[in-house]
Amino acid sequence: MSEPLDALYEKWSASAAQVLAKSKRVDVEQLAGTPAELLAVRTRDDLVIDPLYTRRDETPEPGLPGSFPFVRGADATRDVVQGWRVTERHGDDAQGASEVNEAILDAFNSGASGLWLHVGNGVTSDNLADVFTGVYLDLIPVTLDAGADGVVAAQAFLDVKAASADAPRSVTPTVATIASLGFSPLTAAYSGRIDVDDVEATAFAAKTVSALNGVRAFRLDGTDFATAGATDAQELGYLVAAGLAHVRDLVGAGLTESEALRQITFAVSIDDDQFGVTAKLRAMRKVWSRVAQVIGAPDDGAAVIHAVTDLSMLTQRDPWVNMLRTTVAAFGAGVGGADQVTVLGYDAAIPIAQRTSKASFSRRIARNTQLLLLEESNIGRVLDPAGGSWFVESLTADLAQAAWSVLQNVERAGGYRKALADNIIADAIAAARATRDEDVAHRRTSVTGVNEFPNLGERPLDRAAVTTDLELATPRLARVAQAFEELRDRSDAVLATTGVRPSIELVPLGTVAEHNGRTTFVANLLAAGGIAAINPGPVTAQSVAVQTPIAVICGTKARYAEEGPAVLAALRANGIQKVLLAGPLKEWPESESDKPDGSLRVGIDAVSTLTDLLDQLTGSHGADPAESNVAGASA
Repeated sequence: MSEPLDALYEKWSASAAQVLAKSKRVDVEQLAGTPAELLAVRTRDDLVIDPLYTRRDETPEPGLPGSFPFVRGADATRDVVQGWRVTERHGDDAQGASEVNEAILDAFNSGASGLWLHVGNGVTSDNLADVFTGVYLDLIPVTLDAGADGVVAAQAFLDVKAASADAPRSVTPTVATIASLGFSPLTAAYSGRIDVDDVEATAFAAKTVSALNGVRAFRLDGTDFATAGATDAQELGYLVAAGLAHVRDLVGAGLTESEALRQITFAVSIDDDQFGVTAKLRAMRKVWSRVAQVIGAPDDGAAVIHAVTDLSMLTQRDPWVNMLRTTVAAFGAGVGGADQVTVLGYDAAIPIAQRTSKASFSRRIARNTQLLLLEESNIGRVLDPAGGSWFVESLTADLAQAAWSVLQNVERAGGYRKALADNIIADAIAAARATRDEDVAHRRTSVTGVNEFPNLGERPLDRAAVTTDLELATPRLARVAQAFEELRDRSDAVLATTGVRPSIELVPLGTVAEHNGRTTFVANLLAAGGIAAINPGPVTAQSVAVQTPIAVICGTKARYAEEGPAVLAALRANGIQKVLLAGPLKEWPESESDKPDGSLRVGIDAVSTLTDLLDQLTGSHGADPAESNVAGASA
């Protein structure tokens, strides 16, 4: 007979407590909390992720895909062979209609199954018919992005769609083939992105609702919030608040609640938090279905979701790592039941003129990221494969509740427009961004290739237009890697001007086995700020010959006690301006009156520390690097 669940949990807890106590070198009774508390992780929304989930965490069955509350998917009849729609964006460059049409047809021949079209450069409302030549509009979901000209483009698209030939083999319209006119004035009003006037958009949707068969007018865009630093709960809460405002507008214009709900689709940002993305899409559907239930139309509360990889998570430095980030994001979105997924190019955070890859290559990699997940990993073959997972169900419920609380706060403030006008939304997202940036600065959040494992030898960017000329960028774009990349830019400027990079010499004590861990840590930390670390190998007080104005002593606590004071005295005698210690200062001998000037250790504010070091190495606070006489290291 198996043991009761509670007894098994207690047995696990006792074992975990012993391991934790051993790792902290204390008795079990001295632990600051239970193993569950000590091992739990908190998300940016302050949700608790427990270290272990059991049947004790089981939640009620959320229903079947395609039925209220739609947690498991909006479509009960999705083609599991095709899976979600691989939606590719076109029209951002200045190519004409024929060139864009050729690129679109090539994409569909190569596996794309959805289209996101920017209207406003080479593509115009007047040449949409040419852009869609050979495209069966009854088979694919088309999403328009026409900015202030959205209504004109929408009418042109509806005319082309009405006149276009159906595919040789007829299909029944499904969630997968829903098109969107792309109106997103309320979310764009936060981000500063140019979009159609909301009154004009509402009037158009109300007037043409009978003609919008398989087409929805509004596309509420969560990336407007996410790329500015919003948490998942904030993005979902503000999305739903904006959606509710549009529903009220449409009902006020004469539509029924059901008709109004059927004019809404959502774009949701996805990042490299795999389980977070899966829970996020499931929570989005849960919250929106609850809104539909409250207004009396629960059967029309299926949120149609277009998942888009988060531009703010993409880096300009070591951009190849972005392929891994977007792969994780696409996986999470597929498992979470996205109806469409767009993977941005790995170089989407780099200005167009400075990209080293052709646009066709970036598109192919982004497209194949999804095709490999669909056709070789078969991720789309099962609807809601994470359904029933104690962890995912718990995270979904917690995130939905947090998003609902955000929505309630907006409603208490007088609704979305009032909350926006009173800066309630902007202030909340700004606070979330500050917390996010603090975690990145302290390297509690790792950004591979930027604040961890940077490559000092990579080709620098021309900084003339680093924040412009990016598709989908808004005035509020706040990339996660930005602070560290700005430090790298300063270092590159010094290198370009003087031929040498700002550098700091390490002073390793003892054997390689003794100092290697800390010399590696310090070199990695310094490189994150564009500072080269010079490692001469083990030194003693007699062999110290540091050539840089700042040095870092690296070794063990025991070695610091044995050799540290003499080495520090030698460095002072050699005129070194600043001496730092690798590790906490408490490891320095207490009996010594002369101590290092600071320390480089886990948990410090790396951005602030590296900024100060660069100031000192380059003549302080933005002085002309050419006037600095600081010794450096060749690139």
